[in-house]
Amino acid sequence: MGLLDTILGRSKPVRPDLDQLFGLPAAAITLQAAAGFTPTGIGSVCFASVEGGAFAALQQDVRELLDADTGRGGIPVEFSQDAYGYTWLLVRHPADDTAALVNDLHAVNTLLQDAGFGPQLLCSLIGFREAAGDRALALIYLYKRGTFYPFAPLPGRTEKRDNALELQVRALLADDLRVEPDLARWFPVWGAPGLAGAD
Repeated sequence: MGLLDTILGRSKPVRPDLDQLFGLPAAAITLQAAAGFTPTGIGSVCFASVEGGAFAALQQDVRELLDADTGRGGIPVEFSQDAYGYTWLLVRHPADDTAALVNDLHAVNTLLQDAGFGPQLLCSLIGFREAAGDRALALIYLYKRGTFYPFAPLPGRTEKRDNALELQVRALLADDLRVEPDLARWFPVWGAPGLAGAD
């Protein structure tokens, strides 16, 4: 960073640290023990759309990478596009195997980054469901910030969120994950693939 950047208040972007994703299995145990939320075994990666042949090649590379993982049981990787034009890649694993799900999400992020698509990466998420209820929760990793935040939509399609639950989860996971301190960056991901109840 130069002197002019310092004077103008510009900050150097945080270098993505994909290894932060490996904190998710411990966070899942904390969530289950302290808040009654269990993993769904579903996770996804969101990135700005890639056009044409590059996207077809990317899809093939991801499928080959994840199909090499024998623990997936032949479950296909799903690609979809949301209303805003972002591409979502959905990965499924048994609900009790958060570590394998995280490994796949890490592998996909790394593949995209190494293939030069790092600037297009937006976030990754893993879904949770309340064991004794119908509330959904996602832990979202912001690629460009290297931080996590909880997203808890209220049941139904009201596009309202449970802010109290999100703040409770933030406090619970302070020792497990690098939680995003700026609440303005806790963006809603309505209907995201991987969010329980959104599929």
